[in-house]
Formats: sequence, C-alpha cells, structure tokens
Amino acid sequence: MSTTQPFELHGADGKLIGGNRVEGKDRQILFITGFLSKRWGSKSTALAQWCQEQGWGFCCYDVRGFGDSEGTFTDYTLSDWIEDARTVLRTIVSRQPVTIVGNSLGGWIAWFMAQEFERVKRLILIAPAFNMMGVRARAISEDRRRDWHSAGWMPWGDDPAHKDWALSWKWVQESEAYWKTSFDRLRYVKTTILHGLQDRVILPSGSKEFVKELLSRDPAFPVELDLIPGDHRPSRPEHVDRLHLHVLETTEA
Repeated sequence: MSTTQPFELHGADGKLIGGNRVEGKDRQILFITGFLSKRWGSKSTALAQWCQEQGWGFCCYDVRGFGDSEGTFTDYTLSDWIEDARTVLRTIVSRQPVTIVGNSLGGWIAWFMAQEFERVKRLILIAPAFNMMGVRARAISEDRRRDWHSAGWMPWGDDPAHKDWALSWKWVQESEAYWKTSFDRLRYVKTTILHGLQDRVILPSGSKEFVKELLSRDPAFPVELDLIPGDHRPSRPEHVDRLHLHVLETTEA
C-alpha cells in the first residue's frame, strides 16, 4: 500500500520487525496476520482502505522470521510471535483506543494482547486458531506425532504451501502451555469471532468451545460468535462486507 508509511522495530533479539502504518485520529486498527501469512492480503488491504476513509490509524506487520521482517523462520516459535505483537502494540498504546483484527493464529495472539493492554478496546477474531499446534499434534497420526517429538521438527503439512517450513516440537509445548493461561485474566473487551462453517483448516468447533468456556467463567463477558458460510479464507464480497460492519461498530463494550 503506497499510502501507508513503512516502519521497522527492533525485536527482542535485535532483529527488525517490518510493518506499515497510517497515522490517524479517534481510533487505531491493528491487524495481526495468520500463520505463514504476510501482512498484506485482502483483509489487511481492505482494513487500511477503510481506516483511511474514516481518518483512523492503521498498522500491520510481519513477524520475525517471515515476510519482510528479519530473522530465520526456524529460530522463532509462538512466544516470539506474541512478543512481536507486544513490541508493535507498545508503539501505539499511547495514542487512540485500539481495535485488533486478528486472523487465524493472529486471532489467538490478539486475545492475549487484549487481556494485557488496557488500550485495546475491541477485538475481531477471524477463524481464530486457539491452541493451534496442540490441536494439530492431536489431529495427526500417532506415528507422525511420535516422529515429530523424537526428531524435534515437522512441517505443518506436506502440501506445497507448508512442506518447506519446519516446525519445532517447542511449538506444541508452548501452544499447550499458553492455552492453559488463556482465561487467567479476563479484561472486558468487546469480542467478535467470525468463523466460516466450512473451515477445515481451523475447525469452527474450536471457536464454539472457546466461547462456551469463556462464558462458563464469566457469563457477562461481551463476546459474539458470528458463524458464516465459508472456509478458512472468507474473502468473498459478502465476507468483506460482514467484516466491514464489525469494524465500524463502536469500541464500547
């Protein structure tokens, strides 16, 4: 997006996090992308355009080890990507209230950020990948899971999009550990979960179970589950329109 300003931030290890931002007033939208996804796609592009139309601020970034950010992919795991989100948020929390739009794994990371940063007032989670690697480890065959654990590395899948990106077993360990803390502190942040009913990558049952567990702990928590026709990449015009409506909603819980 030529109308956004590029930025670079130093990550915890000194490697640079690359991103783009638009200065604005009244409200700030932060987009956190999904696993093996670069910061610019149909959703982030639409968000940047809407923000500029409204005069709001916008920000998106690539995690270390992927996209335009520095580092080697295999050197980083979930905890590092959570720290990247913190690093970016710290540069914008002194300004306007923040709405985070998190996609897939970015949706789960967005949830943690909302519980930690008071400036976050609104969450929109698109097909959030709660406990992504823990769920993956249980979904594969016992033999493959044993090989992953013993070898220490395995790609998410054998398809061309994933086979060259090796994941350490530490991803599973961290995913399970973070999942156990997902409800440890509950800040009231208005939360909308948008999930495609035909999603076979991150099953919508995960979002249903998350909402059920959340409301069992606090029945008054302001959460909405919006289940829509579509797969893991809801990008049809009606999906974009639905996301737009949620983005335009008030930030008040």
